[in-house]
Amino acid sequence: MKIKRSNFFLIIKRSLLCFLAAGLFFAQSLPAFAEDEIEARLAAQRAMEVQSNTVENWPTGPTVSAESAILIEAGTGAVLYAKNIHEKEYPASTTKILTTLIAAEECSLDEIVTFSHNAVFSIDRSSNHIAIDEGEELTMEQCLNAILIRSANEVSNAVAEHISGTTEAFAQKMNERARELGCVDSNFVNPNGLPDENHYTSAYDLAQIGRAFFDNEMLCNISTTTMLRIPPSDKQPDNIVESSSNEMLQGGEYAYEDLVGAKTGFTSVARSCLVSCAERNGLKLICVVLKDESPLQYEDTISLFEYGFSNFEKVNISQTETKYSIDDAGFFYSENDIFGSSQPLLTLNQDDYIVLPKTADFEDTVSSISYETQEENQAAVITYTYHDVFIGSASLDFAAVQEDTYSFEGNTQSAEGEDSQQTSFVFINIIKVILGIAGLAALIFLLLFLRSFFKNYHFSHRNTRFAWRRSKKKHRRRPQNVNKSLQKRRQAQIRDAKRRSKKRHPIKFRDYD
Repeated sequence: MKIKRSNFFLIIKRSLLCFLAAGLFFAQSLPAFAEDEIEARLAAQRAMEVQSNTVENWPTGPTVSAESAILIEAGTGAVLYAKNIHEKEYPASTTKILTTLIAAEECSLDEIVTFSHNAVFSIDRSSNHIAIDEGEELTMEQCLNAILIRSANEVSNAVAEHISGTTEAFAQKMNERARELGCVDSNFVNPNGLPDENHYTSAYDLAQIGRAFFDNEMLCNISTTTMLRIPPSDKQPDNIVESSSNEMLQGGEYAYEDLVGAKTGFTSVARSCLVSCAERNGLKLICVVLKDESPLQYEDTISLFEYGFSNFEKVNISQTETKYSIDDAGFFYSENDIFGSSQPLLTLNQDDYIVLPKTADFEDTVSSISYETQEENQAAVITYTYHDVFIGSASLDFAAVQEDTYSFEGNTQSAEGEDSQQTSFVFINIIKVILGIAGLAALIFLLLFLRSFFKNYHFSHRNTRFAWRRSKKKHRRRPQNVNKSLQKRRQAQIRDAKRRSKKRHPIKFRDYD
């Protein structure tokens, strides 16, 4: 049976229309299915336990949709809100806060970064980039701007190669620096955060990295810049103008007035991530949310910041602590300062503080003191907890030595005007005393050692032989001298005896003629 040519094409057209209709149907149903899956996951994540809410008398934190979230106080590192903070997560481009931190620590801004073939072409072209080509050059300052404002992946690669030679070697440096900053859950294998099953971190670790990142004013300023502008040069021909995708910045939908700095991140596996810092009334907070859905990462972050600013406050330890106060007890008392210093031997650091819930009192804290410290001029560290939660620490420092000079001319009138009943104390600089005693003991020991050395040391055999001969001759002469003196004494006694015997004999015959 033959089919007419016109009928054949009609059948083909109808078949194609059926396939297109089926494709459109499935295409429309897929987003609905994906949205249902995302909503189910978000509902499960909202139901997850917030560990900080289980602490007795701790302010109840908000419910967030992120799988992992943390809020810490930047100075002390005290954890104010904790939800799965040690869960291993994919960080996406929030990785770049560590990349740029290392670059800022090890490089000058005017260093020239040259882009290799690997730096440019090893990334997925659908990922974030600024279209730099192989062989082109940027300054390190331009690279930092491109990474933090536009999250450029090829620029992250180039910076890593510039510092360490290869991205693999730079990843080792990242892991070393992360451990130095207190990270315990991380393993980094690339400088940009592109998906890799061996590239992971946690909310806790990103907060520790954030403490160093947000302490760098330059990096904070770059991360809050809304536009990237790189003019053309003889090594880079394009006029690059790109905008930031961070909605918490000025002009964004979720612009936050107290924002200090922030870095966003997204991959299909990591989902939406955000590391940010805000400061209000002297209280500086760092927030990390991981595996969230846009725009919920902004809503969760703002909710956590408001929770922190509303429920916590800083308490200066030196102005509040009485348990470790240093008064006149244990020091000598006098009306005059004979040791040249009128300050305590030890002092609580004047800048140290703790972070307390506003509903708690300082007396509710528990402190412990440790003398195991390697810091210079530091005698001990006092650690504070509130219901077993770390809230800060204070150092007990050796008082700084003040070398003051005094003039005895003038100022007598002001001295006479002082209250004569004012109590004076003598504070001994124990370091100088100990050093003085140690020096005196060393001198005495040296003198005793030299005395013993010269007394017991035997010189060369030749000298010893000559000394023995001299001693032998001396001992030989001694008997001769003794015998001569005895002989002389004996002869003298004999002469005396003869004289006496002559005088005693009577004159028997006398001649009277």
